[in-house]
Amino acid sequence: MKAVLCKDWGLPETLVVEDVPSPVAGPGEVLIEVHAAGVNFPDTLIIQKKYQYQPELPFSPGGEVAGVVKAVGEGVKAFAPGDRVLASSTWGGYAQEIAVKAERTMPIPDGMDFVTASAYVLAYGTSLHALKDRAKLAAGETLLVLGAAGGVGISAIEIGKAMGARVIACASSDDKLALCRERGADETINYATEDLRERIKLLTNGKGPDVIYDPVGGPYTEPAFRSIGWEGRHLVVGFAAGEIPKLPLNLALLKSASVVGVFWGAFLQRDQAVTRQHLRDLFELYTSGKVKPPVTKTYKLEEAAQALRDVMERRVKGKVAILPRG
Repeated sequence: MKAVLCKDWGLPETLVVEDVPSPVAGPGEVLIEVHAAGVNFPDTLIIQKKYQYQPELPFSPGGEVAGVVKAVGEGVKAFAPGDRVLASSTWGGYAQEIAVKAERTMPIPDGMDFVTASAYVLAYGTSLHALKDRAKLAAGETLLVLGAAGGVGISAIEIGKAMGARVIACASSDDKLALCRERGADETINYATEDLRERIKLLTNGKGPDVIYDPVGGPYTEPAFRSIGWEGRHLVVGFAAGEIPKLPLNLALLKSASVVGVFWGAFLQRDQAVTRQHLRDLFELYTSGKVKPPVTKTYKLEEAAQALRDVMERRVKGKVAILPRG
């Protein structure tokens, strides 16, 4: 089979595509013929040895796949060859086949295609966990989303609206903000051309947002946090801007505000019962039509480096995916 390989830590251009032996489904594993692999910001970090997990070299990046079960390992009863599934794998997804633990695999709902499935669980699962568990977002509250036109940003807009919030979307260009409005954002801020704090103040009548969803970090975190409302919750989701910000903690004191970490991957491993309920909630959101991942572009396996580069440089609107067999 063909796979994208990271043989040395570095930028996307160091990746290569090679023929490698097909994996084998071990005990408790499912062998999946990959039809689509979601491209996510953590994929750009793991190849640079900057992610929380560091696999041994060589490895294939890609933590989110969708495809067809080819074989099952010893002890696997929930799946059979031919089943349509999606899976979370942390790495290994940019390949034509992957072996994944059965508990990290789930059936694809009827009506969901492979590309959409590959772009769904990580982004929307992160946002559901962030807004439901970590922020306890309530109907009628105001949610401010930074980096709102990216995959997790769009998911936060849609889930926030489904939970009854008023959503203010922030992004760096007017075409990105147009996508945010299409996905339900009530108000938008172009932080490349507008003063972020002044616009937040104007759009919230000086009150500030109740919840800030922040997958960006960098120069936007502090001005957003300075604008937060009383007893607001600032969700630390990621650092797409590259810089990990340092917040003056007196700001939290003055607003009685909370800085709240969001780590979906660790959450998945800690409580299987709650995880299963979240997955049921995710698929109910999809089948009810309240959310729909906007996959705006697909790439061939040989174009994986370009896909990652586009994500790194924040050229992507919505989600993108790699088609290993396309």
